[in-house]
Amino acid sequence: MHYQSIQKPLYLLAFSILLIVQSCVKKEVTPEDQLLKVVEKHGGLEIWKNTKTLAFQKGREVHTTDLHTRRGVINHPKYSLGFDGKEVWLDQDSVFFKGNKVFYYNLYFYFYAMPFVLADDGIILESATPITYQNKEYLGIKVSYEANVGASPDDNYILYFDKETYQMEWLAYTVTFNSQKPSEKYSMIRYNKWTNTNGLLLPEEITWFKTDENGNPTEPRRSPVVFTNPLVSGAQLADSFYQNPKK
Repeated sequence: MHYQSIQKPLYLLAFSILLIVQSCVKKEVTPEDQLLKVVEKHGGLEIWKNTKTLAFQKGREVHTTDLHTRRGVINHPKYSLGFDGKEVWLDQDSVFFKGNKVFYYNLYFYFYAMPFVLADDGIILESATPITYQNKEYLGIKVSYEANVGASPDDNYILYFDKETYQMEWLAYTVTFNSQKPSEKYSMIRYNKWTNTNGLLLPEEITWFKTDENGNPTEPRRSPVVFTNPLVSGAQLADSFYQNPKK
């Protein structure tokens, strides 16, 4: 009896210690977990995947994208350009648009549709070194692509987020479209104004920033790019909307 009465308290003590140890062991947070939390903060994948048409205005340009096919059109009073699912086209009566149509047709769509587009298929996630701005630290998730994904599979993105709220705050990115070679030269964009449109948190403006030798943002590089008239719709536009009007 005496032996059993001692054994029971010892068993309970050992069990209690085990529970305490287990509660102190923190589960490793992966970049996949972090990205999912960021996406959830901005509305979640369910709303994003149920959205068929996303549109916004940038200056005099109206950008419209079919989220399921990634066909897109940019309409401007002087020109139109888009992707019909097979080729990128440009329609203008002059030479007003002087950019590269293949590079430009979905450029601002990607900036506007952050962080959701970073959850596309064919991505590779890893942790990135945090950055600091005005004494505040932001955690980073580096996003790269598997071979043969998109027109520029060597592009890299680093999404930086508020570690308390998981809201996206910064985006660093490389451009390899022209060189078709990997690059370590990152540009930095600040995302600090958002608007809720049909459940999705979308940017009202983005600002390119200068960075120091450690990659930390320092000051604006130029005036903000402003987005207006956001549209998030479950309706899909007709195929003809994305086709070259001259055909």
